[in-house]
Amino acid sequence: MNGSIPPDNRFHTTHWTQVVASRGNSPAAQQALRELSVVYYAPVEFFLKRYRNSDEACDLTQSFFAKLLEGESLQRVEKSKGRFRSYLLGAVKHFLADHDDRQRATKRAGDKEAKSISASSTSDDASERNDIIDPRGFPPDAYFDRQWAVTLVEHSIETLRQQATTLGDCSRFDVRKPWIVTAATPDEAEQAASSLGTTIGAYNVAVHRLRKRFRQVVESHIAETVSSTAEIHEELNYLILALTTT
Repeated sequence: MNGSIPPDNRFHTTHWTQVVASRGNSPAAQQALRELSVVYYAPVEFFLKRYRNSDEACDLTQSFFAKLLEGESLQRVEKSKGRFRSYLLGAVKHFLADHDDRQRATKRAGDKEAKSISASSTSDDASERNDIIDPRGFPPDAYFDRQWAVTLVEHSIETLRQQATTLGDCSRFDVRKPWIVTAATPDEAEQAASSLGTTIGAYNVAVHRLRKRFRQVVESHIAETVSSTAEIHEELNYLILALTTT
């Protein structure tokens, strides 16, 4: 297991550190950021759907990633980097707060009726302000974190499937895939082994190896989004927590 985690001296080549090192301006950093965004697109959209209808959340997600890929929002990222997950969640909160500020400003500018400060705080306006203007006032971020965990698991399983396809072992992988994350019952394991024409012992060994490889792939994907070896373990533990407590 420990051998699957890259040493610290390789972190300068990972996606997130590469992006931060050049603030997203180089072609290589832009490609790295695009690859990171593929995994995080669904969590951001899922998060936004907690506060906006589906169509608006979809539009906002597209706008957010378009702005992110321009690289301008990365200019203020600290060299200490931290986790891409944490950076992105903070960035989308600020993006939505700015969007709401602009919407309110447009609404006020188009309102020809003069309003006093006290009169402007109608129930509807107060509802808008309490919706999402202050990033510090957001509800818990479990929605984003859980979807991040789910997406990362799905992405890792797809990576394994692509590897199996390359090796010509896709059909056997598909039989074992349901038991990568959850354990099969004795009857289910027996049936799966029989369908593969192998013994239950050989089947269990194969599933054990697949789970080990799955963990390595998850760690590898996580390693691209953090800045130290210790953070890989922390993110892995947090992924498990996000999947089991929300």
